Amino acid sequence: MKTEVTIIIPAYNEGKSIGKVIDQVKDTMSHAGVSHEIVVVDDGSTDGTTAAIVNEKGVKLIQHPYNKGYGAALKTGVRNAEGEIVLFIDGDEQQKPGDIPGLLEFMDKYDMVIGWRTGASKIPIFRKLGKLILGSLANYLAGWKIPDLNSGFRAIKKEIVLKYMAILPDTFSFTTTITLAAIKEGYNLKYVPIETGERVGSSKIKFFRDGFRFVMLILRMIVLFEPMKVFLPVSLVLFLGGFGYLVYNLIIALNVPDTSILLIVSSLIVFFFGLLADQISLILMKKKE
Repeated sequence: MKTEVTIIIPAYNEGKSIGKVIDQVKDTMSHAGVSHEIVVVDDGSTDGTTAAIVNEKGVKLIQHPYNKGYGAALKTGVRNAEGEIVLFIDGDEQQKPGDIPGLLEFMDKYDMVIGWRTGASKIPIFRKLGKLILGSLANYLAGWKIPDLNSGFRAIKKEIVLKYMAILPDTFSFTTTITLAAIKEGYNLKYVPIETGERVGSSKIKFFRDGFRFVMLILRMIVLFEPMKVFLPVSLVLFLGGFGYLVYNLIIALNVPDTSILLIVSSLIVFFFGLLADQISLILMKKKE
């Protein structure tokens, strides 16, 4: 029987929870009536138990010789997936395997279905704040209302992940990147409300370090797909600042300050640089087609 769905579970030192997650996934899928396989990618765990527990459960295990990152683990899982649809679920018990059928039922009409963490989900306060800031930035730049930018619980057609494999990072930014790429390329996305619980073990995400990475990633992705969304606002701010300062000095001091000229010229440089980036983006997208 042809495998329809490959469930990929990235694991890094998840010995306390991975066995329970696998059992729950097995139980859920046994009632779903969908041909599937379960692939656990051990991303260089050092706890000495993760791989042993996975082997006991009789599912496919792929091991990295050292820790490469969350995104790298997902990419390894996708490369080794037999199913045409891949579903990502974490191994720390935050996400509920019982929600898997709720995502898969929409995959006949959509290219990617994402678990949308609702307000009832147990997310640390600093994570909620960062999620709000990053989400607002992404909504503006992407021109699309994104309910949950970086949820790791999602089902997606394997061919889409393979298409963007070269630009997908090896870090936690993997999910953010594939979301923005799918939106800007016009794929069909569906968000399904879910509730997450408390994770077992400590989080691998650091607020300031990974928050800065997420901001840079969002900017980089939008510059790749729609550069003027970034360059045009910067150009306008520089131009209005320079022009306003020029008018002020002409009225008050009756002179033309060098600063105003510098700001206006800078705005023009940024604007035309944005146009150039926009043309390059169009050429790259046409080559992919």
